Amino acid sequence: MTVEEIFINYRTGDGEKTAALIDRELVRRFGRDHVFRASQSIAPGQAYPETLLQGLRGSNLLLAVIGPGWITSQARLSDPQDWVRKEIEEAFACALPVVPVLDGRRMERLDKTRLPAELAPLADLQSIAFDTADPEPGLARILEAVADFVPGLKDLTQAEPEPPAPDAVSNSIRDTSGPSAQAGGGFTGDVGTVIKDIHGGNIHTGRGDIYQNSRHVSGDRHFSGDGMTYFEGDNHGGVRNQFGKPDPREDDQQ
Repeated sequence: MTVEEIFINYRTGDGEKTAALIDRELVRRFGRDHVFRASQSIAPGQAYPETLLQGLRGSNLLLAVIGPGWITSQARLSDPQDWVRKEIEEAFACALPVVPVLDGRRMERLDKTRLPAELAPLADLQSIAFDTADPEPGLARILEAVADFVPGLKDLTQAEPEPPAPDAVSNSIRDTSGPSAQAGGGFTGDVGTVIKDIHGGNIHTGRGDIYQNSRHVSGDRHFSGDGMTYFEGDNHGGVRNQFGKPDPREDDQQ
């Protein structure tokens, strides 16, 4: 089973607030199981390095939150044991997509000449601007990136359609481009809808003629025995009943 995770990389004290905002929105959308942020995803007593690296290697996307003091902390970025650096390096080694999130309205794009060689590829990646004073545009861009890189994630905020009730009535229409269907009695003209076997009879809606319990006599004439009901045309007053007359036979016609 493929684990689909979003890993949030950030430095404590620099971009931490933005990382928390992003974490909260992603958890709301996709659930805690699909979002990894060290302070929330590593339980007390768990081995920090192993748990963090396991979460990173099982992820599909790394969001690198870069705050105002991130680029100026050269001493920390130059330390191979710095966890912010180690996480990004590990993502590159695993061919994991990395999206820089520039925290702050005045943040500029990264300059690779100011980065350690191991982190220089960050400067070539398309980044997302994030303003904590107006976070909605940044969050929208991040969600777009998640949809592109992790398409299998289920958005929990989207309501699923309710299944029909067991006794619900549904209608379906099949292809009626072929020959007309005829059931019981005789139909002529542009017949609309016919419902058969309603207490022994048919119901006709729409245009055309319907002959209930009738027999074709000659030409377009239809007659039957007592109680025969004859509907003709658009049924604007054209209802005829026949009682007490003998049933004419075709061999009696002249």
